[in-house]
Amino acid sequence: MIGKLKGLVDSYGDDHVILDVQGVGYLVHCSARTLQALPSVGEAATLFIETFVREDMIRLYGFVSQAEKSWFLLLQNVQGVGSKVALSVLSTLSPSELANAVALGDRAMVARANGVGPKVAARIVAELKDKAPGFADVDPAVAGLAASLDEKRAPAPVADAVSALVNLGYAQIQASAAVAAALREGGEEADTAKLIRLGLKELAR
Repeated sequence: MIGKLKGLVDSYGDDHVILDVQGVGYLVHCSARTLQALPSVGEAATLFIETFVREDMIRLYGFVSQAEKSWFLLLQNVQGVGSKVALSVLSTLSPSELANAVALGDRAMVARANGVGPKVAARIVAELKDKAPGFADVDPAVAGLAASLDEKRAPAPVADAVSALVNLGYAQIQASAAVAAALREGGEEADTAKLIRLGLKELAR
């Protein structure tokens, strides 16, 4: 089983790279993010490999990090998510962005990927939330705030402040993080206007 390949970039395709390893060209399927991160033709590159073996084919999938590879495998545990959809998600979101989206229950963020509808995005968030905490680097205050908003337990000023920031064009995860920081600075008694003001100050940093 191939775990890693190190060689020279021979050529690129729409969804793959051919890596020349001591004269043998390996066709490796990758996410768009991975392809963009690889060097120019003729330069050295290293990819972590996941090998899929079936009766009619052997297919290699490559990743620039172990975290990306782990998410690729985790995603395929979700009903309706195969290798193509998993690569699409990883083409749209970096491992850290995906970790945050899952930890915060941000289905809209996941649904940005091509081929991922609202139902599949909801399943990804729900089914992976307890399986992937090790990959996330999420502020506990942000995660707690997101859970409160999801369960409609957040105080009205907090919910209103997050909603206002989202209406201004910020992503849910950004708005939640900004308001969580605003709460720490302004205190539990801060009203909506103050939370919005402090949240915008946080987002401007």
